[in-house]
Amino acid sequence: MKVIQKVLIKQVITKESKQKLSESFKNRRIQLEQECQQLLFEQKKIQAKSTFSKEEIRRRFKREIDRRKKKIQQLQFKLEQLEILDIGSEIVEREVDALFEVEVGMNWAELQDKKSIVIKDGIIIRIDN
Repeated sequence: MKVIQKVLIKQVITKESKQKLSESFKNRRIQLEQECQQLLFEQKKIQAKSTFSKEEIRRRFKREIDRRKKKIQQLQFKLEQLEILDIGSEIVEREVDALFEVEVGMNWAELQDKKSIVIKDGIIIRIDN
């Protein structure tokens, strides 16, 4: 029988991966800032044409803009934390589902242990069971 289990994907920080992560965070922040500007533009356009309550329109757009601003703050925090990390540190990049074969007689506790895959510059360097 096969079961699905969560597996952590960890990344070893190198000079190159640190730079790529930093660029990725900065690009995402720029994208979110542009989305905020676009939402403000759309809000003004809709308020000018719409018969709906201007306050209700403003409230809905504010909620969307606030969500993006919160993500921007989170990205800024991640950038600051990235700067602190030493080369060689391991960070959890994400979690993925993996398919495992289970058979009668296997130790269930061992199967439940958190497994991880460690990557360095895009290459798998270790699989921890």
